[in-house]
Amino acid sequence: MPTYAYRCRECAGTFEVLRPMSESGAPASCPEGHADTVKLLTTVALTGAAVGAAPAGGGGCCGGGCCG
Repeated sequence: MPTYAYRCRECAGTFEVLRPMSESGAPASCPEGHADTVKLLTTVALTGAAVGAAPAGGGGCCGGGCCG
């Protein structure tokens, strides 16, 4: 289940809510009880190699030595 980040416009606090994707657009109240909140845009950091991925530097043009 994804986590969504919110900021309260009244107290300026930030908080996270764990909810299903089907409820991603539903409003969220601040833990202090305020209703005026805004959903924050967050980024996902992808690190490491995927299982079964080709090793870095092999294969494609310029990575495999095909470019002069």
